[in-house]
Amino acid sequence: MDLFSRSWTALRTAVTGLPDEDFARPSGCTGWLVRDLACHLVIDAQDVLITLVTPTTVEPTHDAVTYWSVGDTPPTGDDPLDALTVRLAAAYEEPRLLKFHLDDVGAAAGRAAGLADPAQPVRTQDMVLTSGDYLCAYVLEWTLHHLDLIAHLQGAAEPPAECLARSRAMLEEIAGAAFPASWPDQDALRVGTGRRPATATERTQLGALARRLPLVLG
Repeated sequence: MDLFSRSWTALRTAVTGLPDEDFARPSGCTGWLVRDLACHLVIDAQDVLITLVTPTTVEPTHDAVTYWSVGDTPPTGDDPLDALTVRLAAAYEEPRLLKFHLDDVGAAAGRAAGLADPAQPVRTQDMVLTSGDYLCAYVLEWTLHHLDLIAHLQGAAEPPAECLARSRAMLEEIAGAAFPASWPDQDALRVGTGRRPATATERTQLGALARRLPLVLG
């Protein structure tokens, strides 16, 4: 629960601190500008609010790791939902309006997470998991998107170190294998999820795991 708060606060703070011109720069998400990613975060925050107020008495079927589905086709930005996000982001017209909405809905999601019973099962996307596991899964979501946000921005603040470490550990659980210990967490996350290709040296270091990458999380 604490890492959820740290990762989400750091990401929202990073968005709030961006100058207007940075919203028109590319993000680390294929086909999305920074403004499109910020709009996606608004939608994510709404999902958190919806899920936390959708309790169930059904036993959990998933945890923070099995919450994630893994594909092998990287996104192209042409998916209808991706395209809808681009249109929604453009409708804000001014970055300050997008910042305001993210701050408003994002702060509410943060408060709801702080009030949630971590043992309470909740339902989302045809899955049932505890609130604690659901919020833990979002540590990986927020941390990856923080890396996406700053992918082409100079001097932007990195995600918190403890959130990078936890996200790497989760990705290694998803992969069923560890990334080279010498790799920084950022590189493990970016290469592991296809946010950048591995170099020839890195592919050698990865060994058999290289053939299974990228892990396209959904």
